[in-house]
Amino acid sequence: MFSRFFIDHPVFANVIAILTMVIGGVALWRLPVEQYPEITPPTVRVTCVYPGADAQVVASTVAAPIEQQVNGVENMLYMSSTSSSDGSYSLTVTFEIGTNLDDAQVLVQNRVSSAEALLPEEVKRQGLTVKKQSAALLLVITLASDKPELDSLFLANYATLRIRDELSRVKGVGEVTVFGTGNYSMRLWLDPDQLRARGLTVQDVQAAVAEQNVQVAAGQVGQPPVVAENALAFQYTVSTLGRLNRPEQFENIVVKTGEDGRLTYLKDVARVELGAQSYDQFNLKQGAPTANIGIFQLPGANALEVTTEVEHAMERLAKSFPQGVSYTMPLNTTKFVEASIHEVYKTLLEAGVLVLIVILVFLQDWRAVLIPATTVPVTLIGAFAAMAWLGFSVNMLTLFGLVLAIGIVVDDAIVIVENAAHHIEKGEKPKQATIRAMDEVLGPIIGITLVLLAVFIPSAAMSGITGQLYRQFALTIAATAVISAINAVTLKPAQCALWLRPPTGKKNIFFRGFNYVYGHCENVYIWIVGGLLRQMALVVVAFVALVLLTGWWYTRVPTGFLPTEDQGYLFVAVQLPDAASQERTKSVMRQIDDKLASIPGVADWISIGGLSLLDNSTASNAGTLFVTLDNWEERLQHEGQSLNEIMGMMGAKFAEIDEAVIFPFAPPAIRGLGVRGGFEMQVQDRADVGLNELQTAMQEVIDEGMKNPSLASIRSTFRPGVPQLFIEVDRVKVKSLDVPLLNVFGTLQAYLGSSYVNDFNKFGRTYQVRVQAEPQFRAEPEDILRLEVRSSSGKMVPMSTLAAVKPVFGPQTITRYNLYPSASVGGEPAPGFSSGDSLKLLESIADEKLPQSIGFEWTGMSYQEKRVGNEAIGIFVMAVLLVYLVLAAQYESWITPIAVILVVPLGLLGAIAAVSILGLDNNLYTQIGIVLIIALASKNAILIVEFARELRHQGKSIVEASVEAARMRFRPILMTSFAFILGVVPLVIAEGAGAAGQRALGTAVFGGMIASTVLSVFFVPIFYVLFQGLSEWLSPRVVATEEPAQAKQPAQPAIASAKATH
Repeated sequence: MFSRFFIDHPVFANVIAILTMVIGGVALWRLPVEQYPEITPPTVRVTCVYPGADAQVVASTVAAPIEQQVNGVENMLYMSSTSSSDGSYSLTVTFEIGTNLDDAQVLVQNRVSSAEALLPEEVKRQGLTVKKQSAALLLVITLASDKPELDSLFLANYATLRIRDELSRVKGVGEVTVFGTGNYSMRLWLDPDQLRARGLTVQDVQAAVAEQNVQVAAGQVGQPPVVAENALAFQYTVSTLGRLNRPEQFENIVVKTGEDGRLTYLKDVARVELGAQSYDQFNLKQGAPTANIGIFQLPGANALEVTTEVEHAMERLAKSFPQGVSYTMPLNTTKFVEASIHEVYKTLLEAGVLVLIVILVFLQDWRAVLIPATTVPVTLIGAFAAMAWLGFSVNMLTLFGLVLAIGIVVDDAIVIVENAAHHIEKGEKPKQATIRAMDEVLGPIIGITLVLLAVFIPSAAMSGITGQLYRQFALTIAATAVISAINAVTLKPAQCALWLRPPTGKKNIFFRGFNYVYGHCENVYIWIVGGLLRQMALVVVAFVALVLLTGWWYTRVPTGFLPTEDQGYLFVAVQLPDAASQERTKSVMRQIDDKLASIPGVADWISIGGLSLLDNSTASNAGTLFVTLDNWEERLQHEGQSLNEIMGMMGAKFAEIDEAVIFPFAPPAIRGLGVRGGFEMQVQDRADVGLNELQTAMQEVIDEGMKNPSLASIRSTFRPGVPQLFIEVDRVKVKSLDVPLLNVFGTLQAYLGSSYVNDFNKFGRTYQVRVQAEPQFRAEPEDILRLEVRSSSGKMVPMSTLAAVKPVFGPQTITRYNLYPSASVGGEPAPGFSSGDSLKLLESIADEKLPQSIGFEWTGMSYQEKRVGNEAIGIFVMAVLLVYLVLAAQYESWITPIAVILVVPLGLLGAIAAVSILGLDNNLYTQIGIVLIIALASKNAILIVEFARELRHQGKSIVEASVEAARMRFRPILMTSFAFILGVVPLVIAEGAGAAGQRALGTAVFGGMIASTVLSVFFVPIFYVLFQGLSEWLSPRVVATEEPAQAKQPAQPAIASAKATH
């Protein structure tokens, strides 16, 4: 016998266990730590700028040609773009999970390159950027100063020049982004009146700057080849002032030379300063100007280690900060990861203690408890080695697997200890008793392990986000099952032979009382089973009714994707009336600062004015706040400081601000899948009916959705009717006055939108030179008509002669989704309703309200939720099928395994009932728990069926074998089941970071295990009688009775038998 070797060589068995722990411990130190595995679809981002262009121009001249080329790139899921009124364009292409991001970037780059010839020249001069986008934001670092002269512009560029490159070299950092006023730029603020007085135009200024600020390669003196007789002893490099780099140098650029030799310098017609390339955004931290640095994690890196290294780097860099500059970290997403992992580790410990308490109560021998107790560390620590081999990380899913594995891995040890203890009680020596016990239980141990593997391994073959989640959880448990089985046939027999002793003395009053109560319960149980066997027809009817109830209830429970977690931070979106100025936005942001300061549970916040996070666009009337909450332990000590309650307080406070629509929202459950939790629909104009028709259709969907109480909120930031100005150029008059049309458009762009001239070098970097009119000359619509252009004959022509300014309405931003103009509709389900309910509701509204020319698609988390669909049912069916096939092979029967399989709906009933009663939804965590229930419910049934088959082979009748097997396995089933159930309790009652996921998974498993335990012990004996009888009727055979009873005697309960309790 295989185990006999380890019984005779216990040191060998212990060495195997110790090596397993050592390898697992080393692997644990090297495993990356993160909230979730790599389940976010990879994305590639394309960005460019068309200075001075509005959203419609950007959409038609930049977005359309690029997206027509990029569309359909290999492994693409969807693409979404934003064209803003500040001339910026951003396209995000989302790929299938598992796509190599480097390959995806190259593919997109190639497609974009083929579209470049169709883009405006100004866009090509500015350049297009194609880069991998990291969605895993780890930290936001804020730079601030108590000196007014060190403003946001200085801080942002200091961060770019002195901090960003240092942090980019930290191991595990994928990207460092500086949010702030923007890069330095040499700003030439033109005075139109001074230009007009000197007969100059903006084109003259641009030409002068382009001519006199130019990089010069002057060559060398004495560079070979040289004439021999003129050979020099030295060779000199020649340099001259080409590119300028100081404001005063630009001020001295000669713009015009008069006939009398009088010179006009740039400083005569413009103010020159080292300013910002863009002034469209501003950054504040609790009202003070700042610059913010975003740190993004490299895929596969250890989030906690990266954060620690970044903190160390900032401590080192802070020593050389200019006086008055300081830094803070107002947003640290790894705090949630760290707190969540800590909570799960705590749950792991609590579960382990509860499991051992249950085992002690049932086995009533501390020596016997030590044997399954040592299984837990060996198996769980060894599992980390398997995780490293599989390429997994320490994350919520793998740790959940370990928590639930505690109740599973002790089963094999319990079965062995119980059997060995039974033989010791009968007078055998510990070593011989252990050998006999291993002969009897080796088959069931292997069978149960194969069943566990049959359940979990197929679910790991799924694709997409669901597959990634299932894979990490399922293979972790599968690994623990294999390690547990190896441990059970090596270390456990050796420990039993060495540690177990015959019972001596009288048990204490607690154990005597427990045995007395258990004895009565066992007798009642056997009496009920006997009665059910006499009424099998009614039992079958009851079972069918329970199955129908399970199916009905399963379809009625709301569906979801992943529960919304309290991640310790949230976002606030600010939307002022259309076309509101930046100054009005600043005023509202200051009011929000005052409100946030009075809300309990809020720790810190940063504000970015001009950023619309929901649209991923820049707008003067928009703002976004990142709000960090107090840590979970502090908030749990006070009532009313949960995430939803704080968001409710914020909503009430913000409603007092009349100047804007302000609402808080939670981040998505998975970072990178959208920017918000809840749902997100893209309503698309598929027939080019226009943005106004698109808004009308979208508004109908929103209005209808607002009537339904299942939605807590539904809104859109789409605004096609923003007040704008339209300059109607009379092209006939332009040409009749011999004015170049390009000069008209160039003048408008330069004065009103800024125009890029060329570059200059400073601080070792290259920056842009831009011209624009002074603010006071572009403050009113009438200022446009005062501008002048020059005709080909040299005459100055006022713009009022060539054009008229009219008020119109147009889009502030244009979003395109999969090539079509679209409007985003987002929101959250009301309490008691799930995201799945919201998706079904909105789909029905869209089908009813949208015309044929308008369609819709889901995006972000909603896209993934719809894509998952009914995959879970396929997983359940496959798991049950494989369990059946494994048992059929083991029992050499096609019919007997049905007695095991039929308990699965009973466990499913308990899981769905628990989820429904507690008001949860049927999400991915719930479905993962149901897969586990399939395995555990089958395991309990196997224990009864396996022993009933043995008794049947000894010659007992089918009914006698069934009743006796039920009696003998009642105690171990209760022991292992209650050990598992109590091990799950910490998940069910979890609070703090990551609690939503723990409760979702724990509730499903808790309810399923209770139902499968309570119901299966009554139904399985009946199922065995039915199907064993059917099997023998279909395949008659003689039941062997000649074998000695001792050779096939099944295990009895470890402690006193039922008779001994009376």
